[in-house]
Amino acid sequence: MSPGKEAPPVLPHLPPLRRSAAVLLLVVAGGLAGCADPRADVALAAQSALVGMPKGTLLSCAGVPHRQAASGDLEFFTYRAGSIDYYAPPPPPVGYGWGYPWGYPGWHHRGLDYDPWDYYPPRAGDVVDNRCEATFTLRNGAVEQLVYRASSLGACAAIVQNCMALVPQSLPPRPTPSG
Repeated sequence: MSPGKEAPPVLPHLPPLRRSAAVLLLVVAGGLAGCADPRADVALAAQSALVGMPKGTLLSCAGVPHRQAASGDLEFFTYRAGSIDYYAPPPPPVGYGWGYPWGYPGWHHRGLDYDPWDYYPPRAGDVVDNRCEATFTLRNGAVEQLVYRASSLGACAAIVQNCMALVPQSLPPRPTPSG
């Protein structure tokens, strides 16, 4: 290129509306990437990575199943993990006052001996279900399929994480030093 000429722009000039749409798309994609659950990724990867695992290895890494059944040459091992969590609201204030939440109509003292259930019944959204049920289907002594029943795959990682540690991970090749 000659010294007096400018280099052509790398990206063509976008109209303002398209530029703002592109920026909005990048912001939304970045926001969604921040919401990713790495535990859910482990559970999702396990559905293919554990296929072919021998029954003995499965029992040693996942433990004894909660339930098992057989049908023909198929075996089903079902594991459970997780919990149901209740997030209680803050306790009522301590002090003196007229009526609710300090007592019936009239002037009452509200001490530290409160029972949150008396004043704050559970609301929608206070209870979070973090349970997972994973069923391994085995044919001829090896895992053929893994199916989850869960409200969130993140809870399923607890079932498969020990087994995933036994699966060889495909790592990118290391660069060799030149010289």
